[in-house]
Order: sequence, then structure tokens, then C-alpha cells
Amino acid sequence: MVSDGTYRSILSSCNFSSTKTSRKCDRTISYAMNHEFGDIDQYSIYTPSCANAAKRRLRFKNTLLRRSSYGYDPCTENYAEKYYNRPDVQRAMHANTTGIPYRWTACSNVLIKTWGDAEFSMLPTYKKLIGAGLRIWMFSGDTDSVVPVSATRFSISHLGLKIKIPWYPWYSGRQVAGWTEVYEGMTFASVRGAGHEVPLFQPRRAFQLFQSFLAGKPLPKT
Repeated sequence: MVSDGTYRSILSSCNFSSTKTSRKCDRTISYAMNHEFGDIDQYSIYTPSCANAAKRRLRFKNTLLRRSSYGYDPCTENYAEKYYNRPDVQRAMHANTTGIPYRWTACSNVLIKTWGDAEFSMLPTYKKLIGAGLRIWMFSGDTDSVVPVSATRFSISHLGLKIKIPWYPWYSGRQVAGWTEVYEGMTFASVRGAGHEVPLFQPRRAFQLFQSFLAGKPLPKT
């Protein structure tokens, strides 16, 4: 979605081991997002955007990501915002007992701006959970560009886990549903054709994934 030139500029101007970014890095990323990505849903790059959706931005600390509606119906988020902002719905959910109208949004900029105790990396947490003997499955939709499969695999590689079952395609409904690899302490699975919220885009494949996790069995090879 971005040019080779922009990609090289990002690699040369951004320090990915630092929690802060330089102005040059910010400008390069901003250019890619605002001029090269196009008006797409970055959470599901092949989903048509909602024709009536107002453009939004989702803030991640030092980065701005444009956000459109997502799902089988690209206007799903619009419907949800209208519904949850109805005074009778807020009263029924006991979400607003003051009677003073306030705006509900899918993502809260207030929380994102003031949340100060987020970890820089989740890898130490995964190591602790694996060390405690908990079963961990990490899955990722392969049409999500915000938390992409490539980044998930890159992160897992830094855990240095031994492979128990090598990479193979897993199936659902006689179709390849994604690809998976089983490590000592963790199972990774990609979900083919799924965006950021896997059950929303591929409910049958998500159900198979959840069933296999609960049963403690690898994903089906046939």
C-alpha cells in the first residue's frame, strides 16, 4: 500500500527501538498514511468503505491511523454509534444515570491520551504466562494492516520458542482457513480473509479456532 521509496524512508528515519519518534519519522509516516494508503479501512484492507461514513482518525500515541467502519456491512460502526448514543439505550444500560447527554464513540481519545501505564512490549508478559504453564494461542487476521500477521510473526520469533508442529495450512469447511504453527508454550494461527476483529469477518473460522483451543487440539489439517 506504500511505495518502495516511502518504505525505505521509514526504515532510515525511524528508530523502532525507541518509545519516541523523530519529526522526520512522523512526517514520513504521515505522508504514507495520508497520501499513499488511500481511503481504505486499514483494519480490513479489502472491505469496501462505508459510503456515508464520516472520516475518523484513531490515535496510537505518536501515530495517526485513519479509521473507517469495518465488518461485513462497512457501516456497522455508524449503526452502533447511533444506537449507543440514544438516551433511552444509555438509560436502559445504566450507562448514563445523570440524564446529561454525552457522546459515545467506538474508540476513546480521552483514554488513549491519558493512559500512561501501558507496557512498551508484551513479550515479557508472554514469557511469564508461558513459564506458568498456561496454554496460549495467538491469532491474527491476514487482511488487517494495523496489527498485521507479519508483525505478529516477527514478535513471536523474538520469544525463541521451539517448534513442536511445523507450519501447515488449517481447514474449515473444506477450505484453507489460514496457516498455523505450534510451539512449546504457544500456538500461532493466521485466519485467511479476516480483518482486525476475526469473528466479525470470518465467524465460522473463528468458531473452529475457538473450538480447537478449548479442546486443546491443534487446528485441523484436513
